[in-house]
Amino acid sequence: MTLKKTLTIAGSDTSGGAGIQADLKTFQEHGTYGMTALTVVVTMDPETWTHSVYSLPIDVLKSQIATALSTGVDAIKTGMLSTEEVIETAGNAIQQSGLSKVVIDPVMVCKGDDEVLNPGTVDAMIQHLLPYALVVTPNLFEAGQLAGTGTPKNLDEMKIAAKKIHEHGAKNVFIKGGKGLGGDTAADLLFDGETFTLYEAEKSDNHYNHGAGCTVAAAITANLANDFSVKDAVLEAKQFVTAAISNGWQLNQFVGPVYHGAKNKLGTPTITTTTV
Repeated sequence: MTLKKTLTIAGSDTSGGAGIQADLKTFQEHGTYGMTALTVVVTMDPETWTHSVYSLPIDVLKSQIATALSTGVDAIKTGMLSTEEVIETAGNAIQQSGLSKVVIDPVMVCKGDDEVLNPGTVDAMIQHLLPYALVVTPNLFEAGQLAGTGTPKNLDEMKIAAKKIHEHGAKNVFIKGGKGLGGDTAADLLFDGETFTLYEAEKSDNHYNHGAGCTVAAAITANLANDFSVKDAVLEAKQFVTAAISNGWQLNQFVGPVYHGAKNKLGTPTITTTTV
């Protein structure tokens, strides 16, 4: 048996809900063989759940990436890249790999924080990552940072941000609006340079959504590795993460992760797609 190979260059979430842990669970659920190159290890204080971020040496990161790429990777995803040097290292590796199936999840904060991890990372992402992105998957805050427009608050502002991000070189821009917009649906927007497609799901009352952003980006990556078109990859990823969020569960008093097995075990939710 031969499996498609997927690589995530991202951080480790010790609590298991996000980062490479979410990526590997998602890769597995999509029938791909997942590999990792760790950039940071994130831990949480047991009393307050305050995050601490520990960076790995850059030579260790380079060695991990080289190991994985030597196996013949089919698709790459990036996640938490904590410094400009790490971002440049990832971008150089992606460029040298020649791979076209690249998903950039421009993680800028740990959940619960509202400041960019390090100054300069936004410009570094624009310079070293976006030109190689088949799909970039910012949330509303990240889209505003990459576009320089401020956080979008409605569909029209999402369109403006998507256009500006596309101008930086990303072939497809998938802005994760989720519950952040008004209305009865969790709405995300895909822009391919010509057409805007809105993906909508019924909003879930479940507040256990830790790891949702990593999960949808990893699902897109796995789908691309499995030779889906971009639009179909995004549609299935939206189905996958919607099911995962709807069936999220409480890990402890601080956090509730999504359930990565939900779609495959419990069924596929309805997603509406509209050209807007």
